[in-house]
Parts: sequence; structure tokens; C-alpha cells
Amino acid sequence: MGSSTADTKSVRIGIDVGGTNTDAVAIDPSKQQEASRGVLSHYKTPTTPDVTEGIETAVRSILEKSKIPAGKIASVTVGTTHFINAVVEQDARRLRRVAILRLSKSFLREVPPFSDWPVGLTGIIKGYVGYCDGGLHIDGSEEAPIVESQVVERCAEIRKLGLTAVVVVGAFSPIDEVFQQETRVKTIILRELPSVDVVVSHEVANIGLLERENASILNAAILRYAKRTVKGFRRATKALKLTCPLFLTQNDGTLLDSAAAANIPIRTFSSGATNSMRGAAYLSGHASGSAIVVDIGGTTSDVGVLLPSGLPRQASAYVSVAGVRVNYSMPHLHSIGLGGGSIVRHTDGSFTVGPDSVGHYLTRDALVFGGRVTTASDVAVAAGRVDMGDKEAVANLEPFTIDHAEKRMKALLEAAIDVIKTSPEPMPVLLVGGGAVLAPDRLAGASELILPPFHDVANAVGAAISKVGGIVDVIQGVADQSVAQAVDHAKALAIQRAVDAGAIKDSIVIAEVESLPVTYVANQLRTIIKAVGELDINMQPSHLEDDDEDHGLDDAEGAKNFTVKVIDEPPVDPRTYKPTVLKNAETGVQEWLITETDIDYLADGCYVLGCAGGGSPAASRIQLRDMLRAGHQMRVIDASALKDDANIYWGGHMGSPATSNERLQSLETFHAFNALMEYLHHDSFDAVMGLEIGGANGLEPFLVGSSRFFDRPVIDGDWMGRAYPTYWQTTLAVHAPGELVPCAIDSGDGKTILMTKASSDEIVDRALRASCSEMGSRVGMAAKPTTTDRVTRFGVLNTVSLAWRIGRCIAMAEATNTLSTVAEAIVSEVGGPKSAKILFRGKIVAVERRLFKGHSYGSITIAGLTPSEQDSSQVDIEISAVVEGGSLTIPFKNENIYAEHTAEDGTKSILASVPDLIAVLDTGSGRSLGVPEFKYGFRVTVLGITCSPRWTETVSGLAIGGPRAFGYESVVYKALGQYVEPKSVIEEFAIH
Repeated sequence: MGSSTADTKSVRIGIDVGGTNTDAVAIDPSKQQEASRGVLSHYKTPTTPDVTEGIETAVRSILEKSKIPAGKIASVTVGTTHFINAVVEQDARRLRRVAILRLSKSFLREVPPFSDWPVGLTGIIKGYVGYCDGGLHIDGSEEAPIVESQVVERCAEIRKLGLTAVVVVGAFSPIDEVFQQETRVKTIILRELPSVDVVVSHEVANIGLLERENASILNAAILRYAKRTVKGFRRATKALKLTCPLFLTQNDGTLLDSAAAANIPIRTFSSGATNSMRGAAYLSGHASGSAIVVDIGGTTSDVGVLLPSGLPRQASAYVSVAGVRVNYSMPHLHSIGLGGGSIVRHTDGSFTVGPDSVGHYLTRDALVFGGRVTTASDVAVAAGRVDMGDKEAVANLEPFTIDHAEKRMKALLEAAIDVIKTSPEPMPVLLVGGGAVLAPDRLAGASELILPPFHDVANAVGAAISKVGGIVDVIQGVADQSVAQAVDHAKALAIQRAVDAGAIKDSIVIAEVESLPVTYVANQLRTIIKAVGELDINMQPSHLEDDDEDHGLDDAEGAKNFTVKVIDEPPVDPRTYKPTVLKNAETGVQEWLITETDIDYLADGCYVLGCAGGGSPAASRIQLRDMLRAGHQMRVIDASALKDDANIYWGGHMGSPATSNERLQSLETFHAFNALMEYLHHDSFDAVMGLEIGGANGLEPFLVGSSRFFDRPVIDGDWMGRAYPTYWQTTLAVHAPGELVPCAIDSGDGKTILMTKASSDEIVDRALRASCSEMGSRVGMAAKPTTTDRVTRFGVLNTVSLAWRIGRCIAMAEATNTLSTVAEAIVSEVGGPKSAKILFRGKIVAVERRLFKGHSYGSITIAGLTPSEQDSSQVDIEISAVVEGGSLTIPFKNENIYAEHTAEDGTKSILASVPDLIAVLDTGSGRSLGVPEFKYGFRVTVLGITCSPRWTETVSGLAIGGPRAFGYESVVYKALGQYVEPKSVIEEFAIH
């Protein structure tokens, strides 16, 4: 592969196929410094039903206008929404049924594929689910080898169903550098089923099995249509006698050659906004530092941030496409209902602009085009900002109307800029899009406004000048190498991937570096690297067979089949829902019978009580939901209903939530209970209680207590009232030390350890955690059975009820569109302002993480919101934050430790610390953010809740659960407020 640019090929063609218009440009990047920015020709036309024909017409037009010979064209790059439209619209003609083959001997069965998909898409795409031995552990070792005969058997089943697309997904496959399990299985499938398309998940997305699998399934479903579409694009270039490579733009702003795009079309799903941002930077000459890009279209405006690397800031790890959660890169955008077609109204003394719009009917409905609707474009013409249509048609618009409409548009843009910024400092703002002329001359928060030339075709320019990228997401051990060495190794891999993708090696730079210690696992580091470089235009285009097989598809967008589209049932209304509490006819005990709605509430509430740790309950929620749907029963009882001599088992998971992201939810805790019962010669027990209510462990008692397994009630309580990083940080260890053994841990794949004696509770945790690391870094744990006396005296009671009530608050806010005040509702639910407080409101402006002794240490910094950043649409806030302005720093060791405020004058004060609870809520969704989800730019509300007195009534409680237990000797615990015991769900809803 060459490393220089040929003089004869210097022109790059960019095409962006949008829902309304198709834009095309011919550009010579070597002439960027000229007034024309190197744009030789541009063309805009309405998008046609036959996209291939539209692309050919657009390219032919720019070639004819510019007189550029075909031999001068170095590349053609297309950005398109073509593929994602088929998914969003649930178009059965363009989506195929898919077979999924999971690789793991002992895991992945409890949370099957399609578990959380929209009903309509599931009905169209789900074809077959099978399992084979395989999979890896978090350290890269093999869970089980591939058994070829099993794969052959699955192939026979797939053949009988007539399916032609197969997804192979193995646990931890993105870090499989040695065994190549997915690739080996693909080889066997293609030998047995030569005509099928096989998608291996590690080529599609990164760590996070469910999300990677989802992305792979969508990719496989659209694959045949994508191949045919890309072949159409190539035929269009051939018809124009272009011999240059054809590329498609990816969601992250880099290029994908057409052959790769035909095989991984999901990477192109959301590239339009990225193209606009990259084009804005190029056209404006913005070469260094961060900038905000505002892309104003006909109906909406998209606002994003360009990083110093020249690439858009990416959204959080997981995004949703057509209701399906996936984990591929997408730009972080804030969209508002303001565009050239936005409707202007004057009612009851106030002016509104948008969010509704005349859209692509602007040239029919706007006043300047002879219509009767006043639009934002009419206001811009009347104000003299743009020359469009018939100026006389808006001559009668009153100056009062023009002035107030312009002020409203200015306020909307300023608010959007404030939302996307990560600091109060002004930033350059680049304006692009056909509606960019709507922007005023000045905007608060903008150090300067730049309206570059050719701003209305910035999306096509961005496609033309896209770079080549290489991304690596690996988990590496750092016991035998330093963190710096591990990062350097990942960088080398990313650079090589960029070269393999067509980048000039000497031009490659490292654009993004992120190192994430794997929580609860010693010496494991997850590193994400992105390398980008300039396209080597001398590279040989990849080969894509131009066969004539049409697979029964029609090119035209008009040929669609939506007859099978299904709308999901709406969720249960939380305003009217009442849990079921009935008296057990045999025991006379009031029992809360758990439903799917209860599980949903509990999952959200448990994550809030996790204080950013404990792991996400998402997989547990799906597992328990499916068990309920299968007819199994789960029930909760009040601690007061326990018999005096009750034998009570308790436990949960130990290990890393990162392991759960790949292994999903399994049955390790059930196996651990069985092992301990066998050792103690117990045939059964009377009730089960949770180790901790915070995070995923808050739901674990419902698994073992369900009628599927032991059919025993879950006690409304736990041993923490929150989440803590270690097994011995419990109120039981505080008040009754030495009660943790005998105990058992089980790996879920045939490895069990019993610990019968220990010199201290702390050594129990240290010994089990060391064993856990050798057993795959996640185990189920069953602790020494306890008694009714210890539960009622030392347990934190009614915490299941508390989690349910917090989750109901979030559901209520969603139902009533009051998400901005979820924190206020939670404060009220947990006992009012004397028990809980809103500590701070702001947005995350810094996230730091480091690895120390196997734990994820770090901190987040939250900047207070300025007055202009307050969302004018939110309801009045009833409870003020403890402090406003300045910044808040929250250190964490897997869970949040304390919250320290820094005032504008530099004065520091501790607002809350462990054992009190500190939760960080995403202001937009009302849900809790865990340590893995902390991302700069998120608007958050920090909530403090007073802990149970079981932690504070003795010196040992603070020694085990206070700041000093985490190494913060200088932080002195001061109670946040007065503890209020949560109100029992059973007591409130029991039928007497």
C-alpha cells in the first residue's frame, strides 16, 4: 500500500442521502485554504425513491458542472440513512429472519436473544436460537472449547428452517485473540451451509454481550439488502466510468470501504449528523480545539461538539436504534424542534416557534412561497437575513412579531448550546444546514459564530473529506505489565487496524484514549483506543461481487411491507397500579406477590440505592420477568412475619459487573445455596434475604426464592441498605462479627468452594475474592444461615419496599412527563427533606478513573448550572439543592464515597459521605448512573439519603462503612439527616 498522494487523482466526491434531500459535492482538499475551500461543484436535489438513481444523477450533475474528468476522481463517499430506515420502519421486505448461535457451555441461557426487543421487530427478525459449548472468561482464558459436532447439529436445524442469515456470538469474543472461537464456528457453518451469510459479533461491536448481539442481529437482518444496495451504488459509479474506490461513512466520522460496508451496514446507520459536523469544521477552517456545531435543517436542529481530534464527541456506551439497545459509536447530539419550516404562532400574548414544522412542504406552505403558514423562514426573510421567495408576501408581518419570533429562536438555540457544553466558558459555534441563516448575529455561550461557505451542503463535504479509523476495545492484564504498556499495546493494535482499513500510516494520530479499570477484578484494564489517518487514495478498492441475484427485492423505496408492524403494549399506569398483597391461606402471613411491573420498579430502585455501584440490574430484570411469564411465583414477606426459630439463608453475587456484561445473568447463587445446604445437611430453609439492596444483588433473592427453585419468601430487608464493594461491609458484621462462615461460592460452571473457618470477617472477603478471580471473576455466594433475631435487630428493614417506591417514582415521572423532578419525588418517598436531600444539580465536566488493588477508584466533577441552562420547559422545582453554583466532586471506589462542594470563592465543604447514600441521577431519564455510565456532558442531579442507624449507632459501624474504611482519614462523617424507616408495601396494600 502506498504512502503518498498521486497528483492525477486529487478530487473527492461526497454524497449525503437524507430523508428530504440528496446533496453532492466535488472537492479538492489540497485547495482548502482557498476562498472556495476546494469545493469545485455542488448539487442539491430532492431524495428520490430510487436512491441509486438519485446518486447517479447527483454525481453526473457535479461532474458536468465542474468539467472534472473521471480520471481525476480519487474517491466517492456516500452517507445514507437507507439501511436504518428499513429497521425503524419495520420493513419486512428488507429485513430477514436471523438464526442466533451463542457460544458458552454454562452461561447465556437465562437471558435469551430478543429479550428486550420491540414486539414488531422480534416478529419479523427472530428465526432460531441455539447454543454450543465455547466462550471465554474475562482474563481471556477459555471457558470451554468449541465442539464441532454441536455446531454441525445446529446447522442441520437452521437448514430445516430455511434461514439464510446466522449470527455467532460468544462470551468475551472481542478479547479473543488466541482461540478465535467465533471465526472457527463461522468456518464450520459456511462448510455446512455454503449459501448463508454469517455475522460474527466481535467484528460488529465491543464488550457488552446483549448490546453486541443486538447490533449483530440487526446487521444480519439488513445484510442482504445492504449488499444489494451497495452493489447498486457501485454500478452507479461504473456507469459514470469512475474507477476510484467507493466508501460509505461510519457513525463515528470515519470511512468504511464499500465491501466492508456491505458486510457491516450497521456501522453506517447514523452517519448524517457526523458528516455535517466534520463538514462544518472543514468549511470553516476550524483546525484545533473544541467547537460546537449547530446543524439547522427544515424541521430540527442538531447540536453537537467537535473534539480537538476533529471527530464528534460520542454518546454514552449504549444507544437505542428503533427501540433496540446496541453499543456502536454514535455522536452525542442534542436536538430541538427548530428549522426553516418551523411554524410561528402568537397566542395568548406569547410567541412559539416549532416544534411542529411544514417540513418538506416549505415551498408550498410558507408565506414567501404563496402559502398561508408563517414559518421561521418567513421571519428570516422579513428580517432581511435571507433572500428567498417573494419578499412582498411577508411585508405585512408586524415588526413586533418579527422581533419576538427572532428572540424565541435565539433563546432556543442558546438553550441547546448550553445543554451540549461541558463548561461555562464560551466556545466557537459553527452554523451549517439549509436553515443556518435563521441564527442571529450573536448567541450567548458562543465566543464567535461562523457561517462557512457552502454551509447548506456541509453534510456532503463531511462525507467527502472523512478520514480512516481503527478502533480497539480490549481487556488486558496489568499484573505483568504497566498500565502504560497495556495502553501502548492497544494503541499499536488501533494503528494497525487503521492501516488495514486504508489509512496512510505516517498520517495516523491517536484521537481517543480511554482506560477503564475492571471493577472488583484485580489487575484487569479495559482500554478503548481510536486511531485516525488520511485516506490512501492509491489503495486498491476491495472486491464486491456484482452478481445479478436480486433476492426478490425492489430497489424503490416505495416497495415496502409494513403489514406485520406491531406496536408494543403501553406500560402499566403507575398512577393506578397497586401491588398484590394477599394472606397465605396455609400460614396466615400477608405475602406480596411480585408481578412484572414490580420487577421493573425494583430494578430501577435498586440501581439508585447502589450509589453508582453494585452492577446494573438490567439482565436480572429480564431473567425474573421471563420466569414470571413462565408461571413461576415470587413473594415477599415482612420481617415481623418470621417465626422465632426461622432458618434464614442469604447471599448474592460477588465479583465484577464487567463479567455480568458478557455472561449475563445465570444461576451461580442458586448453586452456591445448594452447596451450603448440602454441607450443613439442610433440606430447605424458611426465607431468603439479600446481601445488599443496591444494584443487581437487590434482585438476586427473587431468583433463589422463586417457585422455580426453593419456593421461599424474600424478606423485605437486606444487610446494607445500599451497595458496598465488599462482602464484610454489612450491618451483620457490624453487630455480630464472625457470622459470615461457613459460606460457599460457586462459579456457575462446575467450580465450588466452601470456607468453614476464618480469623476475621475481612479475611473472609479477601479469601473469597481471590478465589473469585480464579473462577471467572463472578460467583454466587451463600452465607452462613442467620436467625430471626439477627434479622430484626441488625438488618436494614423494608428496603425492598424502598427500592419499589423509588422505581415507582421514576415510572410516575415518565408517565406524567415530569422527569426533571424525579429527585424531588424520591426525597418525598424516602421520608421527606429531613431524611433525604438534593445535594446538587449540574453537569459532569470531568471523569477520572484509576486502578488500585483491583478496585475502580476515581472521581467525577459536576459543574453547577448557569441560569440560562435551566430548562424553561421543566416544572417548578419544589425542593432547592443544598448548594448551588460552584462545583461538586464525588470520589468513588466502585460506589460513591463522599460529595465535596467547592464554592465560587474556593471554599470547600463536605455535603455527604458514606455510610449515607449518594446517588447520581441522569436528569434527562430520571434513572441512576453507575460508575461505568459516568460521561462528561451528562446533566445530573445528586441525591443524598440518610443511612440506617444500624451503621451509625456503634463505632464499629463507621469503622466498617464510613469514609475511613475507604482510606479517607480526613473526611469526618456527619449525618445527612434523620433516618426514616421506609414504609412497608405489605402494610400499605394488604387486604385485611
